[in-house]
Amino acid sequence: MALTQIDKFEVMYSANTFPPRIWLWNANNPIGQLIFMPDGSALPQDSMVNGQVNLYYHLENFQNVIDLFINESSLSLLFSGSGGGNENGILTTQDVVGVGEREAAAGAVTQTASKP
Repeated sequence: MALTQIDKFEVMYSANTFPPRIWLWNANNPIGQLIFMPDGSALPQDSMVNGQVNLYYHLENFQNVIDLFINESSLSLLFSGSGGGNENGILTTQDVVGVGEREAAAGAVTQTASKP
């Protein structure tokens, strides 16, 4: 199982027949891409081509995946291999349960306290 930190990402939403993609980078080197195929279509097997991982998702998952990139402080690319029985994907780092809610509540208290 290969786990690689993702440092940067780029979104490529082509105006032609190429599916939307999120390109993944580590240390200024491309490490793979997430490819979003039409909803309901059969997804190709995840693969590694020329040292870069291709993971396939349905387009309906694009917003969920991009939200991870926007909201999480650290993400990794997990690639176990092609074919059944191999789990591949994007992995967050461990986090303390409820941190987001506590931070949101602290922000609300700070905003209330600072109002004249």
